[in-house]
Amino acid sequence: MTCRSCLFLSVIPGKNDLCMEQRLIECIPNFSEGRDTGVIRSIMAAVESVAGVRLLHVDPGKGANRTVFTFVGEPELVVEAAFRAIREASEKIDMRFHHGTHPRIGATDVCPLVPVAGVTMAEAIMYARKLAGRVGEELHIPVYLYEQAAMTPARTNLADIRRGGYEGLRAKMEDPLWKPDYGPAAFHARSGATVIGARDFLVAYNVNLDTPSVTIASEIAMDVREKGRIQLAAGGKLQGKENKPTRIPGLLKHVKAIGWYIEEYGRAQVSMNLTNIRETPVHQAYQACVEAAARHSTKVTGSELIGMIPLQSMLEAGVYFLALQHKNAALPERELVKVAIECLGLGDLAPFDPEQKIIEYKMQHPGRLL
Repeated sequence: MTCRSCLFLSVIPGKNDLCMEQRLIECIPNFSEGRDTGVIRSIMAAVESVAGVRLLHVDPGKGANRTVFTFVGEPELVVEAAFRAIREASEKIDMRFHHGTHPRIGATDVCPLVPVAGVTMAEAIMYARKLAGRVGEELHIPVYLYEQAAMTPARTNLADIRRGGYEGLRAKMEDPLWKPDYGPAAFHARSGATVIGARDFLVAYNVNLDTPSVTIASEIAMDVREKGRIQLAAGGKLQGKENKPTRIPGLLKHVKAIGWYIEEYGRAQVSMNLTNIRETPVHQAYQACVEAAARHSTKVTGSELIGMIPLQSMLEAGVYFLALQHKNAALPERELVKVAIECLGLGDLAPFDPEQKIIEYKMQHPGRLL
């Protein structure tokens, strides 16, 4: 099977040398606009204005009112494309009028860089900080660094930075502990703040429930996510070391999850970030939600992939579900993918096109974006 970095190279103009000689970074910015196609297209144009950068995928969500972009190229070019996209978003998106189900603090809410080929994580961190510096200095937008690029352990977790949302950002920034890493230490009403970082590959994945109850979705999320839930006892929270509440761990390592209601679909979802799909693959996360849903007297109807997924994850899912059914998994690649799509219910809310959603297939057949 062709390696992921070689497939990235195949779509970059003029990149025909050996894979090991290339320097490639993937960028997956999330913009707080998922409904206005004009705004989304203008951000797309900003990315595509940088020659040598390839925009692979654009995934708008109306209920979340959020769009996830995926593009790749040489580090310096990706930084330039990311900056232009963030600048365009700051001009086109006004957070004072933004409403959506997804947690967010800014017009460009989060912008991670992922090393793909010929780039170390240390270098990705350097490029993330370079981008953050430009955004803060030239666009005057407060920037927080997260994940591997974080300046302090307290800012490693995106959820901690984003806690309180855009609506609570002004008060949060008045606390000296939440002074931005770059840019002005003052609330930017129009653009909010942006979180920039460097991280490993991540899969954003939502599991659909046969209920509109956010309470049930949140209970399932706490069952499956790594940090679990706070343990309660008579009289309130149990306190552990350093006066922190005792937690009951969840079922899945490397999984972050929340429950929410998507008006567009009329149902609740368990929304997850899978940060290490080697240790906790997509099919394991799906099955854990199925079992947790049954304990909460509801059921899973299917799932939704936000952004893109490696082919290997789909093949592993196909093999897994065939084994559950005691069927022979010695099938051609495309058949295994079909099994994964069906058993994960990826067509539950909208048709699932593997040519657009699987990284390797998209590389070979770029096709449409929006």
